[in-house]
Amino acid sequence: MVEYRVDQDALFKALADPSRRRIVERLSQGECTVGALAGPMNMSLAGASKHIGVLEEAGVLHREKRGRERVCKLDPNALFALRDWVERYAVFWDQRLDALDKALKEDRDE
Repeated sequence: MVEYRVDQDALFKALADPSRRRIVERLSQGECTVGALAGPMNMSLAGASKHIGVLEEAGVLHREKRGRERVCKLDPNALFALRDWVERYAVFWDQRLDALDKALKEDRDE
């Protein structure tokens, strides 16, 4: 498994907000300007920029200036790190549920 360098606390904090999750969802379709991200959410450019800043600090996206616009693009490494973290616990719970299923079947058979 590849290790990704990510501040997990910053990542979870960044993704805890529904507006920021919508930004990530939109950027999963491709890069986008700050203005295009703000518009559908009925949010000011300043408000969108603050949310984008939190996501940028957490390593979820990168923002670059192109002419007069700021363009945002997802950085998949942070999301890969999140996926890997969740998968560790999915394996744990799968094993626990398999053990419970086995115990219930044994109990029923007795």
